[in-house]
Amino acid sequence: MPSRNSALLGVFCLVAGIAVFSLQDVILKRLSGDYPLHQAMVLRSLAAAPLLFALAVAAGGARSLFAPGWTQMVMRGFVSFAAYTCYYLALPAMPIATTIALYFSAPLMIVVFAVFMLGDRVSLPRWLAIGFGFLGMLFILRPDAAPVDLAAILAVLAGVAYAFSMILARMQGAKHSAAALAFHGNLVFLTLALLLSLIFGRGTWNSADLHPSIGFLARGWVMPSWVDMGLMASCGVIAALGLTLLNQAYRIAPAPVLAPFEYTALLWGLVWGWTFWGDWPDGSTWIGIVIIVGSGLVVLWREAQERRVESRSPALA
Repeated sequence: MPSRNSALLGVFCLVAGIAVFSLQDVILKRLSGDYPLHQAMVLRSLAAAPLLFALAVAAGGARSLFAPGWTQMVMRGFVSFAAYTCYYLALPAMPIATTIALYFSAPLMIVVFAVFMLGDRVSLPRWLAIGFGFLGMLFILRPDAAPVDLAAILAVLAGVAYAFSMILARMQGAKHSAAALAFHGNLVFLTLALLLSLIFGRGTWNSADLHPSIGFLARGWVMPSWVDMGLMASCGVIAALGLTLLNQAYRIAPAPVLAPFEYTALLWGLVWGWTFWGDWPDGSTWIGIVIIVGSGLVVLWREAQERRVESRSPALA
């Protein structure tokens, strides 16, 4: 069982990584009306590559990047790419806080995946809390009020893919450093972003009638201003630090312990959305947010109780 110190350090890394990543959300949402996502991805990945390589070498040497099992890190990179691409595509069409709230199928799915993939035990109260969390997601989606928007579906899919990628990080973390995981993830990110640029870069598929999420993908490359180019490149530094922190968190701490702290992203979403765009959730969205966060906190509380009982059981035997 991981030590208390490793669990606390994992929580710190997770919270710090989420805070860093929230800055990228602001930048990409700001750029989404003028530039294509794949262009921002390419520049971001190019800027992140040297920093991630340096971090990986410092953590385990250059050989660690191609240690046995490195192909598994590459495969995890595809899952991470799907997660972040779906999330970024949802940003132009919805307020940041709403996008994040729907994305929070992730902490709930992390617990579910941890049961089936890692063999973690989950008590009935925690299963009930997870069920209520999905009920909260329905309050935000409101499928009975109108057809569910494409952006909402993308945000939920992003959460599922992210949860899967973090479980893979946990499984691979015993063999590979957090920096190595992030390096290979970024390499896949760059490769697939270049592929998307080859497909959509000329703007042939773009149209004014497209859904904002699809438009963000189909728009052709645009020569950016120096300021916007700097913002895209800064996403590389943000991604390098954020990915390393998140991967480190799930390497050293149990997924059920970390999952509820993913909700700190909601605070950043509310702050940035209100500050830059004047966005504020409506009543139904607030109900969904409260239910989702409350469910996550119940999961955390039950986890703490169960770990406390397990730690005492040898002394009672």
